[in-house]
Amino acid sequence: MKIAILAAMDKEMALLESMLESAHATEAEGVKCLEGRIGSHEVVLARCGIGKVNAALGTLRVIRAHRPELVINSGVAGGAGGLGIGTLLVAGKVAYHDVWCGPGTTEGAADGYPLYFEPSARVLEVAHRELGGAAGADFGLIATGDRFISRREEVEEIRRVLPEAVALDMESAAIAQTCASEGVEFAIVRVVSDTPGEGENIEQYKDFWTRAPQTTFSALRTILGNL
Repeated sequence: MKIAILAAMDKEMALLESMLESAHATEAEGVKCLEGRIGSHEVVLARCGIGKVNAALGTLRVIRAHRPELVINSGVAGGAGGLGIGTLLVAGKVAYHDVWCGPGTTEGAADGYPLYFEPSARVLEVAHRELGGAAGADFGLIATGDRFISRREEVEEIRRVLPEAVALDMESAAIAQTCASEGVEFAIVRVVSDTPGEGENIEQYKDFWTRAPQTTFSALRTILGNL
């Protein structure tokens, strides 16, 4: 299977690069990529950038240049209730927390799309089987918006719109929407880096990177090895 793995930041890319065998650099309309293999899969690794527009553009360029069958977004997310730092999270669905198209529309839903974007059923099946239960992964709704969330009040407002949200990020729903528009399956695998509204979450986020979230990348290996 041909798979694209997208990360938002260079520090995430650096952690993922070591997974690739026979890696070589390529480009997709200005997006720097690395192509190689992970097990039996052809893999394209790319940095899509932070935020919804960057994520959507990066995803679209990678899809059109490399035609993957599956896009996996890997990275970090802030906890929105109950998940501790370091928790592995596989998105059961994703949605926007900062979208409203006006009267008569559903808050959180992009124009022309449902409220929730549903990840690849086959990836979720593998993740539940191999990473769930005693293995410790959590599954739930990731809410996406163009803002780094740092205050409890912000989390409470997001949960007013999306009460099921367990984590927050700035890319997942945009990647999901782009994949939906291009007819490509997607999956989101993230690790909780901070807990907005609990202590100094900006410092939690900074400190998190000194401990390199290997849990996420081990989970990716497990998923790819069982697809």
